[in-house]
Amino acid sequence: MLYAAGENKLGTDESKFNAILCARSKPHLRTVFYEYQKMCGRDIESSISREMSGDLESGMLAVVKCIKNTPGYFAWRLQKSMKGLGTKDRTLIRIMVSRSEMDMLDIRQEYVKNNGKSLYMHIHADTSGDYRKLLIKLCGGND
Repeated sequence: MLYAAGENKLGTDESKFNAILCARSKPHLRTVFYEYQKMCGRDIESSISREMSGDLESGMLAVVKCIKNTPGYFAWRLQKSMKGLGTKDRTLIRIMVSRSEMDMLDIRQEYVKNNGKSLYMHIHADTSGDYRKLLIKLCGGND
């Protein structure tokens, strides 16, 4: 259905992508993504990038990345929130608070794997004061 809604037709039926990506279970979608790549020779992210643009493309890619590897997705978002000058505090706070009791240990492991530096150390270097103390507590430790 994804192939028929995108790569196999002129134009894209975004509503089909939306219906499938938002209504199916993670294990089911992981299998769909695997089969999709076998069927059309490119991964689902490439097809989304070819068929969509703007906020819709960004949103769909975020959903796919999160489904494929949830801790990896949030590790990437955390790294991105602290990269360069300034910190994207809303993103950093939202992820740290929402994931602290769910999968923070897995996110920390992905963070070290992808960045060669612990999330704890990055937070410590990028923030200060009580804000730092709170984020460090939510982080749960140094890896």
